[in-house]
Amino acid sequence: MESLVLDIVTPNGHHYKQPTGLFINNEFVAAASGQTITSIDPATDKPIATVHAAGAEDVDRAVHAAKVALGHASWKKLSPTDRGQMMAKLAQLIDQNKELFASIDAWDNGKPYHVALNEDLPEAITTIQYYSGWADKTFGQTISTTPDKFAYTLRQPIGVIAQIIPWNYPLSMAAWKLGPALACGNTIVLKPAEQTPLSILVLATLIKTAGFPPGVINILNGTGKDAGAALVAHPLVDKVAFTGSTATAKHIMKTAADTLKNITLETGGKSPLLVFPDADLEQAVKWAHFGIMSNQGQICTATSRVFVHRAVMDEFLARFRETVTTTSIVGDQWDENTFQGPQVTRAQYERVLQYVDIGKREGATLFMGGEKAVVADPKNRSGYFVQPTVFTDVTDEMRIAREEVFGPVVVVLPFEEEDEAVRRANDSTYGLGAAVFTRDIQRGHRVAAEIEAGMVWINSSQDCDPRVPFGGVKQSGIGRELGQAGLEAYSQVKAVHVNMGTKL
Repeated sequence: MESLVLDIVTPNGHHYKQPTGLFINNEFVAAASGQTITSIDPATDKPIATVHAAGAEDVDRAVHAAKVALGHASWKKLSPTDRGQMMAKLAQLIDQNKELFASIDAWDNGKPYHVALNEDLPEAITTIQYYSGWADKTFGQTISTTPDKFAYTLRQPIGVIAQIIPWNYPLSMAAWKLGPALACGNTIVLKPAEQTPLSILVLATLIKTAGFPPGVINILNGTGKDAGAALVAHPLVDKVAFTGSTATAKHIMKTAADTLKNITLETGGKSPLLVFPDADLEQAVKWAHFGIMSNQGQICTATSRVFVHRAVMDEFLARFRETVTTTSIVGDQWDENTFQGPQVTRAQYERVLQYVDIGKREGATLFMGGEKAVVADPKNRSGYFVQPTVFTDVTDEMRIAREEVFGPVVVVLPFEEEDEAVRRANDSTYGLGAAVFTRDIQRGHRVAAEIEAGMVWINSSQDCDPRVPFGGVKQSGIGRELGQAGLEAYSQVKAVHVNMGTKL
């Protein structure tokens, strides 16, 4: 690759400069590894752009840049208030370029442009804004001990942070990681998902414009087996923050153990949604549909197991079919009527259809969907489109009820009693999100307390706010992101003992 910048025009008309290099020390550089990765438009199965991919040598260079920046006066001695203002400037720059970012993520990821613009970008912007306000509000405490002594604590950054983000929400997930880490004064090496490498490089140009010193934020595209593995294993990395599959998180945890790295892991899910007989069925159906079919079902918290009380099962299914049929319009990213775009990659598309076959073989009833979706525009006939899919007559032991599909596939199961519903909802290795639909406020809070999940929604699904902690239990992860809890993940407490007298 001769140039580190490409002139690109998005399908909806944005002409822009696409960086293609690795972002190290505030400069775009070629990969020493010589490796590249190519982004594919999932609606057309055609290439968008090819970018440099980091290898171990590139990772080492970026980590050393972050280590130097950590101790440099321009970052270490920068006042927390100034750091917060720098972050606020970055949020402002993202806001000024939100249409471009939405276009790139829609093209690169496959999600509808209107979703990227109206949901993903506001989340990314408000997350950075939220943590910019925390930058000068993280501090220690003084502790009285005896008349001759006292102690105080300092809240300090952890150090060099490796951040590995997924492909389903490229900019939002970057903001979730960058916001608290920067507010606490850390330096960062961030690896985007290899499937969606483009928008984060445009963000890098704004990082430099916002005034961040060289080495504070470094961005390396690359594969998990090369860049990701080298980053997790690097001895100068103090913490790894990862969002992705449970299987990959297990490998990261094993590797991090060699140097006792601090970790935050947000991983898979098989979230239950419980519909009790007194629920507002219109709302339950609306949220159940949104909870699994939005973002093409590519959501870690997707409510992919819907437990419905037997007394309202028939009505729920009839309404659910109608909602899916009329609302889940499958099409390309640029049609404002599209609700469900293509799956992100051919591999993900094939995985979803494989699970449909598994469900059929296991004896479940295919209530609707389950095929490749045929879209109107002929140029998209090679795209990775899947029909929204619903299975009934499913048992809790079936793979489609236990394993994360990460696509627009949901199982609907009947239950009789509250205790049964809670027990079956908890019968999972995962514990990320859960939803409860009832008009009984006591039952809502009672069930929310008993569900084994890091987050529970009562009469909604997929609610997320930068002020509220996000994370799971069991094999859905370790630690919390967002809210004040997110700051705990990126800071450490140092105790200082002061002797004011002469006695031991």
